Amino acid sequence: MPKVLVLFAHPRLEKSRTNKALLRRFPKHKDITFRDLYELYPDFNIDVRKEQALLTGHDIVVWHHPFYWYSAPPLLKQWIDLVLAFGWAYGPGGTALKGMSVFQVLTTGGPQQAYSSEGFHGSTMHEFLRPMQRTVTLCGMNWIPPFVVHGTHQLGDAELERSAEHYALLLTSFAEGRTTAEQVAEKAYLNDALPLRTI
Repeated sequence: MPKVLVLFAHPRLEKSRTNKALLRRFPKHKDITFRDLYELYPDFNIDVRKEQALLTGHDIVVWHHPFYWYSAPPLLKQWIDLVLAFGWAYGPGGTALKGMSVFQVLTTGGPQQAYSSEGFHGSTMHEFLRPMQRTVTLCGMNWIPPFVVHGTHQLGDAELERSAEHYALLLTSFAEGRTTAEQVAEKAYLNDALPLRTI
């Protein structure tokens, strides 16, 4: 079965009602590995070799983080800069990650309609994520559309619980091979990929 590596990066988790809800429902599964980067590397001193070894032992990588200033928190950017090294992840001889798949799990205060050419932000979420997508494809990996929890400030407890349930279902479905990168490649969001059910 595919092995899923979730790299969680939130510098202020104690302030995030949404991410705490997502993590409360995080599935306990033998093929899903969870790593809290800010817990592991509070000094930003990333163990590159260890992270590279973990990557090569998995098939799907998940970057789970709040959408900060149209990008990722600084520690995840540091992880990408150091771990996805030239000659290892890309460039001459850089084929260590070829064929793996990557998707992002994002939380953002703005509602979904704000992320459009006519909306408040003036661009779609996919346009904002283009640098991440190109990073993934440059490394020979498969880009999977993101799972996004929009409008976090307006969500009620029941809506948060549904998002957390859907996230857990997606991770489990990928880990058990019931969902593949090819099946969801054309989706706008992974939120639309699976029917919601009770886990």
